[in-house]
Amino acid sequence: MERIKADPDLRHIPVIIVSSVEEMDSVARCIEMGATDHLPKPFEPVLLHARINASLATKRLHEQQELSHKQMEEYSRQLESRVLEQTKQLRESYESLRRTQEETVFALSSLVEIRDPYTAGHQKHVSQLACAIASEMGLPENQIEGIRVAGILHDIGKVCVPAEILSKPGRISEIEFAVISTHPQVGYDILKTVEFPWPIAQIVFQHHEKLDGTGYPIGASSDKILLEAKILSVADVVEAIAYHRPYRPALGTATAMEEVSKKSGVHFQPEAVAACMAVFQEKDFVFE
Repeated sequence: MERIKADPDLRHIPVIIVSSVEEMDSVARCIEMGATDHLPKPFEPVLLHARINASLATKRLHEQQELSHKQMEEYSRQLESRVLEQTKQLRESYESLRRTQEETVFALSSLVEIRDPYTAGHQKHVSQLACAIASEMGLPENQIEGIRVAGILHDIGKVCVPAEILSKPGRISEIEFAVISTHPQVGYDILKTVEFPWPIAQIVFQHHEKLDGTGYPIGASSDKILLEAKILSVADVVEAIAYHRPYRPALGTATAMEEVSKKSGVHFQPEAVAACMAVFQEKDFVFE
């Protein structure tokens, strides 16, 4: 029994002990070592034959279980390998799609800046500040990413505004302002069929709305305005006041912060204004 169980090629062979009662200690030791069965002497050949068949059946069952276990392990390894490969392919596809989307976003954004050199970089600056405000407010990364994309595209609707109005050095007329006021709707119409993971078209549509309902294009108020649009609105006004425009010189961030602070709770969401002040005063924010 010791030699059989020590040999890898033999240890799975079932062993039936046939022994007299006087050898019971040795029998017990063999059972402990892995003997399959025991028959006392004298024994019935038919019973021994039945025990042998039962032991062989048990052995075949164990062998089948081991084979199944090995097959399952091999299948698991193959499945894991396929999952890793498919995951890699999905990751590569996602990265490719993300890069394509990023390139498309910047290409669309550049359409406005090419036509309006005075506000070149405006959309990027607004996106940068809006993300900083959102981060200060503790918004999740995915939501901040949506705000970043919306910021880069928020003025895409200005492609419909004549360049002479965009670059006009003096005060614009009511008719000209009415033309400019169409750009959120145009931006929405351009972006509504683009499949973004975020409500980009709606954010662009609402970025000139105000809490008290005096904004445009539809005069939406407070709870009808997306949080992302409220944040974008603050960033848009701050950047517009801080930087040079055709109709006036740059006024600086201090003047811009003073203006949005006056309108906090009226035009702008107080939490967004407070976060904007914090990023400038406590985080030393600067536009790239």
